[in-house]
Amino acid sequence: MKNFSAILFITVILININLFGQNNNAENRIIKVDYKKEAGKLNTMFKECIGAGRANEGLRADWQQQLAMVKKECDFKYIRMHGLLSDDMAVYREDSKGNPEYNYQYIDALYDFILSIKMKPFVELGFMPSALASGSQTIFWWRGNVTPPKDYKKWEDLIRNLTQHFTERYGADEVKTWYFEVWNEPNLSPGFWTGTQDEYFKLYEHSARAIKSVNTAYKVGGPATAGAAWVPETIDFCAKKNVALDFISTHTYGVKQGFLDEFGTTGTVLNKDESSISGDVINSRTQISNSAKPKLELHYTEWSSSYTPADPIHDSYHSAAYILQKLKQVGNAANSMSYWVFTDIFEEAGPRFTPFHGGFGLLNTQGIKKPAYFSYYLLNKLGETELQNKDTSSWASKNAKGDVQLLFWDFTNTHPGDSVNNQTYYVQDLPSKPKGSIKIEVEGLAKGNYKLEIYKVGYKVNDAFADYLAMGKPTQLTANQVKTIKEKNNGDLLATEKVSIDSKGKFSKDFKINENDVVFFNFVKQ
Repeated sequence: MKNFSAILFITVILININLFGQNNNAENRIIKVDYKKEAGKLNTMFKECIGAGRANEGLRADWQQQLAMVKKECDFKYIRMHGLLSDDMAVYREDSKGNPEYNYQYIDALYDFILSIKMKPFVELGFMPSALASGSQTIFWWRGNVTPPKDYKKWEDLIRNLTQHFTERYGADEVKTWYFEVWNEPNLSPGFWTGTQDEYFKLYEHSARAIKSVNTAYKVGGPATAGAAWVPETIDFCAKKNVALDFISTHTYGVKQGFLDEFGTTGTVLNKDESSISGDVINSRTQISNSAKPKLELHYTEWSSSYTPADPIHDSYHSAAYILQKLKQVGNAANSMSYWVFTDIFEEAGPRFTPFHGGFGLLNTQGIKKPAYFSYYLLNKLGETELQNKDTSSWASKNAKGDVQLLFWDFTNTHPGDSVNNQTYYVQDLPSKPKGSIKIEVEGLAKGNYKLEIYKVGYKVNDAFADYLAMGKPTQLTANQVKTIKEKNNGDLLATEKVSIDSKGKFSKDFKINENDVVFFNFVKQ
């Protein structure tokens, strides 16, 4: 997660202007790359972080089993979640005289597991322990308290003690690699924060002081806002008050209505604007570059097509191409883009009663892989070196073995418009229409034999929701039904071909593609 210079930022803006201006029409689309023409080390901001619902859910065996699989197959580095300090984590209480008592046994169990699978916590400091809260207002089924502390010194002491505990348990060198983010979406008041912006900045200042008092090298940031808000204000506050700020974090979603849907009941409409998601990210980078702290890291600690846990676009095959398109458009503007979330084991609106309900997850509750999962699964198959590539809906790469990877897709926003909600549209059977053929041209290959491995995601291909629809949308899945859907949607090879490259070093292939198909070519040197 490196800092970015102003020169690189200007380059990003120019690149993304081109991205927004092009229409991916496969009729005349050519993807042409040369093995010998490198673009540099592949930027893996897409797998730096992934979201999860709340900390207490991370104590479940099925949650942990799913995360271990996601780590193995998608290789996310960090994980962020709500509720680390909420009452169900049993962190804080006071004795009869009002003296604080701390307990980190639940946090230890969770973080020990996360570290054991070679991941790291992106520590979100929230919500307020009820014994430390100034009020009783809560959010979500699990009642996260969203009020300011009754005593800011006691809050600061808690954060200092917790940070010291992390240091003693895991070592300063490990904790230096973590990120400490203060609160979640405080601009959504009174939903996530009953205080004012000034009161949030007060909370931030006390939190940052506590963390830095343990080790000045520990990284702290915020404001973790919805809708890319408060970025200039946060930087200005910290610059003027000499408060530590190591990174900016904020959130964005790709629908047009609001930013808070606690119980998943609001109708949503997928934004037709080509710059949705990516436009927010690029604007945040601009705000940072024009600020008193122009080299701050930028972490989008939540993003997705939709902000509600009841939006069927999350289950639809359309999501796979959507995710890739938005990540490609973002380019180098963000240090991380943390998809919200990895699993439907997610209880903001309470436990869900059906196996496919539009949940945020890449996986459903039973661990069935949704089409969105395979975006990250295939991204993780890219090689470490990116190849030069002018096509705006693909990545090309190579690895040290001499293999070449090409990930390409069509994103077509087929949503009919504002008169129809996602909740009505994406629950249907939606066959994809042909988009013609893409000409694939790879040059500079070493002479010899290759095995071309072809993977695909699209309509009824690694499309678990289509199989669920074909079963009649049962409210509960039998063990055999789960097994059947998993076996059919496991990301296996679609096909393999033998390829012989002569002394000219060229490969050419016309590949037919449909709307919202995602395709991965892996040229394996034999």
